[in-house]
Amino acid sequence: MAGVNDIDILFGAAEIAARVDAIARAIAAAEPRDLLVVVILKGSFVFAADLVRALDRAGVDARVDFITLASYGTATESSGRVTVVHDLAEPVAGQPVLLIDDILESGRTLAFARDLLYGRGAPRVRTCVLLDKSARRLAPIEPDYVGFRIGNDFVVGYGLDLAHRFRGLPYIGVIRAVEK
Repeated sequence: MAGVNDIDILFGAAEIAARVDAIARAIAAAEPRDLLVVVILKGSFVFAADLVRALDRAGVDARVDFITLASYGTATESSGRVTVVHDLAEPVAGQPVLLIDDILESGRTLAFARDLLYGRGAPRVRTCVLLDKSARRLAPIEPDYVGFRIGNDFVVGYGLDLAHRFRGLPYIGVIRAVEK
């Protein structure tokens, strides 16, 4: 199994912090001030926490709820099937929503979540992803707000994991060799 010495830094902590602040300013300029933020867990929790604090500094009153969706398990490839592991606690009907995810890859998870929120009566759902890996897109979805666009590398850190490891790294890195 790969260790931290097998990871090349792609985006450092300072670069990530600056980008999160820029995204928050863009959201504050374009979205309602009273916004329901729905965070897709688990990988998004670090990004979402930093973004919610940045949104507050930018003047957005964000209420936060969480949904846990699964399609990967402990694998490095999506199973193609999205399931709700833990559902929202708050109703979304009539609420403008900002949907946050860690990485937009195949698009299945984000499209599933967006459609679920619209189906529950959200009048507007905007999407925000830390990473956009468009080369792997299978579902017809594009994010409204993007942290970084990346190639086809498998990345970890800043909430992203490999078999539940490396989430706590303060940077985003590429694992040199991933066992599939």
